[in-house]
Amino acid sequence: MVDYHAANQSYQYGPSSAGNGAGGGGSMGDYMAQEDDWDRDLLLDPAWEKQQRKTFTAWCNSHLRKAGTQIENIDEDFRDGLKLMLLLEVISGERLPKPERGKMRVHKINNVNKALDFIASKGVKLVSIGAEEIVDGNAKMTLGMIWTIILRFAIQDISVEETSAKEGLLLWCQRKTAPYKNVNVQNFHISWKDGLAFNALIHRHRPELIEYDKLRKDDPVTNLNNAFEVAEKYLDIPKMLDAEDIVNTARPDEKAIMTYVSSFYHAFSGAQKAETAANRICKVLAVNQENEHLMEDYEKLASDLLEWIRRTIPWLEDRVPQKTIQEMQQKLEDFRDYRRVHKPPKVQEKCQLEINFNTLQTKLRLSNRPAFMPSEGKMVSDINNGWQHLEQAEKGYEEWLLNEIRRLERLDHLAEKFRQKASIHEAWTDAAWPASLLPPGKEAMLKHRDYETATLSDIKALIRKHEAFESDLAAHQDRVEQIAAIAQELNELDYYDSHNVNTRCQKICDQWDALGSLTHSRREALEKTEKQLEAIDQLHLEYAKRAAPFNNWMESAMEDLQDMFIVHTIEEIEGLISAHDQFKSTLPDADREREAILAIHKEAQRIAESNHIKLSGSNPYTTVTPQIINSKWEKVQQLVPKRDHALLEEQSKQQSNEHLRRQFASQANVVGPWIQTKMEEIGRISIEMNGTLEDQLSHLKQYERSIVDYKPNLDLLEQQHQLIQEALIFDNKHTNYTMEHIRVGWEQLLTTIARTINEVENQILTRDAKGISQEQMQEFRASFNHFDKDHGGALGPEEFKACLISLGYDVENDRQGEAEFNRIMSLVDPNHSGLVTFQAFIDFMSRETTDTDTADQVIASFKVLAGDKNFITAEELRRELPPDQAEYCIARMAPYQGPDAVPGALDYKSFSTALYGESDL
Repeated sequence: MVDYHAANQSYQYGPSSAGNGAGGGGSMGDYMAQEDDWDRDLLLDPAWEKQQRKTFTAWCNSHLRKAGTQIENIDEDFRDGLKLMLLLEVISGERLPKPERGKMRVHKINNVNKALDFIASKGVKLVSIGAEEIVDGNAKMTLGMIWTIILRFAIQDISVEETSAKEGLLLWCQRKTAPYKNVNVQNFHISWKDGLAFNALIHRHRPELIEYDKLRKDDPVTNLNNAFEVAEKYLDIPKMLDAEDIVNTARPDEKAIMTYVSSFYHAFSGAQKAETAANRICKVLAVNQENEHLMEDYEKLASDLLEWIRRTIPWLEDRVPQKTIQEMQQKLEDFRDYRRVHKPPKVQEKCQLEINFNTLQTKLRLSNRPAFMPSEGKMVSDINNGWQHLEQAEKGYEEWLLNEIRRLERLDHLAEKFRQKASIHEAWTDAAWPASLLPPGKEAMLKHRDYETATLSDIKALIRKHEAFESDLAAHQDRVEQIAAIAQELNELDYYDSHNVNTRCQKICDQWDALGSLTHSRREALEKTEKQLEAIDQLHLEYAKRAAPFNNWMESAMEDLQDMFIVHTIEEIEGLISAHDQFKSTLPDADREREAILAIHKEAQRIAESNHIKLSGSNPYTTVTPQIINSKWEKVQQLVPKRDHALLEEQSKQQSNEHLRRQFASQANVVGPWIQTKMEEIGRISIEMNGTLEDQLSHLKQYERSIVDYKPNLDLLEQQHQLIQEALIFDNKHTNYTMEHIRVGWEQLLTTIARTINEVENQILTRDAKGISQEQMQEFRASFNHFDKDHGGALGPEEFKACLISLGYDVENDRQGEAEFNRIMSLVDPNHSGLVTFQAFIDFMSRETTDTDTADQVIASFKVLAGDKNFITAEELRRELPPDQAEYCIARMAPYQGPDAVPGALDYKSFSTALYGESDL
C-alpha cells in the first residue's frame, strides 16, 4: 500500500547536510540561498512564464532526444513521472529506480517521488514542491522543478577563476565579450536584449559563423534571430527563446536567459583549454612587464641618488676657512640645513632603493627569472660605498666649523687686546718727558746730553729723574712681553691680518730694545757726575717713586676693568666674579695708598711755602700729578660698578646656557637609551618571531608605527639642540649623547625595522609564490634559529651543513656528500661570502619543495594557442590574449624560420626561452 503521507511530503530547497554527491551540493545550496529560492510570484508575469515554458521545453528536449523522445507540453508531459525520470537519467548518466508502469494516480505520484528523491540525493532541497502538484499539472511548480534541475546539472558546475554557478557563468560571459564594442554584460536580463552579446559569444569561439561588424545595435530582433539560427544550425543548440518576446519585454526572464547561455558555455567548454593556456601566458608576461618596470625605477632612483652624493661630497670636503665669524656661521647654518632638510629624504630614498632591489630580486627568483644586474656603478654596493664616502666627508665637518668659529672668536678677542695694549704702550713711548723742552718721545729724552751743562743740583735731579724713568720702564716690561705673546699666539692661530700685527709688534720690540740700550748708556753718563750732585728733594723723589707704580696700578686696573672677556661655562664666569670681588677688596688699601701719596705732595708744598722756596713747576721726577691720580682714581671708581653689571649679565647668560644644557641632557638621556633599547628589541624580534608571517608582519609594522610615533621626542630634542647651537654652547657635561649620536641611532633604527619588515614581506612572497605552508615556514625558521648560535641572522658553512643534515639532506663528509653540499652552497652563497642568510635559506628550501612555471610550460601553452603549430601568428595572439600583452609578444617575437613557415609566422619558442633568461630577449 502506498504511503500517501510520504508521497505528499514537501521538499525543502537549500544547503544539504548530507554528502554533496556527484555534483557538490554544498555549492548548490550556497548559490540557491543567493537566488532567494524559487520566486513563484514572478511566474505570474505571463511574458516571463511564456519565455520559461519555451526555454525549459527546448532545454529538456535537447537532452530527451538523446533517448529518442521529447515533450510537447512541459506541465502535461511530466505528470506521470516517466519522462521526468528519463530526463534525469540522461543528464546525470545514472540509473534511477525502475518506474511503475500503471496508469493510476498513485503510480504517477510514486514515479515523481522517485525523481524528486534522486534530485534530493544530489544535495538539493525542493521548497514546497510535492509530487501531487507535478501530477496535477501545476505549471508554476513544474517550471520551478525544471529550473532546479537546470541549476543543479547545467549551471552549478560552471567554475571560472574561483567563482562558480551564476557568478562563474557571468564572469565567463564578461571575459569572452570584453573585446566587443557595444557589449557590456552585467546581468542575465537587459544586457542581452539587443542580441549583440549572443553574437559576440559565437564570434569569439567561431568567428567564421558571424559577421559581427555588420550587426547594428538598433536592430535587436535581427541580431537575436541571427544568433539563435546560427547556434541551432552549427552549434547544435536548440532555439530556446523568441526574439520578439525578449525585445518586447522590459526585463527578459533571467532564468530563461541563464538556461540558454549555459548551453553556449557547455558547447564551447572545449575552448577552455586554450583560455587556460592564454591565462598562463598572460601571467608570465605580466610578471615580466612588472619586473622590467621595477628595473627601470631602480636605475633612475640609483642614478639620482648617486648624482646627489657626487655633488654633495666636494662641498663637505671643502675645509677652506673664512676670515670672519659671520662667514663661518653662515657655513654652519648651511650645514644644518643640509642635515635637517636635504639629507633625511635621501636617507629614505636609499632605504627604499635597497627594499626595491631586494623585492625585485625576490620576485625574479620566484618567477625563475635571472637575477637583476644593475648598470655598471649602480649596484647596491656602489651606492653603499658612495654613501659611506659621504658619511666620512660629513664626519668632522660640523666639528671643524665649530672649531673654526671658536678660533675666529679667540682671534678677534686677541687682536683687540693686542691693539689696546699696543696703543697704550705707543702712547707711553711717544709721550714727552715732564718739564722738558725736548721733542716728545722717550727715545729723544734718553739721547739728550743735558747733563753736560747742568749744575750739581741739576745732575742730581737728572739721576733721580732717570731712576724714576727706569722704574717706569720696568713697570712697562710686562706689557711689552704681553704684546709679544699675543702677537705670537695670533701667528699660531693663523690670524688673517698677522702681517700688520707682526710689523707693529716688531716695531714695539725694536723700540723697546733701543730704550733699554739708551737707558743703560744714560745711567752710565749720569753716574760719572754723581759726586757733584746734591741731594734732591726726597719728598718729590718719594712721591715720584710711589706715584709711578700707583699710577701704573690704576692704569692696569682700568685696563682690566675694561678688558673684554669670553666664557663658556658658569664656573668660568663665577671665577671672574670671584677675582673681581677680590680686586674690590683691595680698593680700601689702594685708597689709603692714594691718600699717603697725596699727603707727600702736600707736605712738599707746605715745606716750600714755609721756607719761601719757589718751585720751578711740577714735580721734576714724574708727570703723575695729584690731579691725574685723583682723575684716574675717580675713573676706577666709575668702572667698578660697570664691571659688576657686565659680569652679572654674563652670569645670567651662563645660567641660561646651563639650563639649556640640562634641558637637552634630560631629553637626550631618555631618547638615547630608548633608541638603543629598540635596536636590541628589533634584534631579538628578528630571531624570536612566532606565529604566522602575516602576524609577524603586522607585529613589526605596529612596532614600526610605535617607533615613528616617537619622532616628536626627537623633534623636541632637535629644537633644544638648535637653541644650544644658537647660544654657541660647545660642550655639555650632563650627558654623553650628542645630537649626532641621536641622529645616527635614529636613522639606523628606522633602516633596521624597514629591512626587517622587508625580509618578512619577501618571506610571504616566497611562501605564497611557492605554496609553502605556514608549518613548513615555521619549521624552516626553527631549524635556522637552532643552528644560529650567535643570533647573528646568518649561518656559517658548518652550521648550515648541520642544519641540512637535520632536515634529512645527505651532505656527510664522503665525496658524494661534499659535492652535494658544494652545489647547495653555490646556490645559497653565490658571492662566496661564507654566510647563508635566512632569505637565501628560504629560497633554497622553496626551490627544493615546490614547483614553478618553466620555459617548457610556457612553450606548451603557446603551442595550444597556435593549434599545435611550431609558430604562431599575430592574429592568433590578438584573439587569445589581452591587447597590451598580445602587442608585447608581437613586438618581441622573432620571425619563425622553420621549413613550415608562412608569412607573418612568429617564433614563440625562442621568446619563451628568453623569458627565463636562457637566451637574450
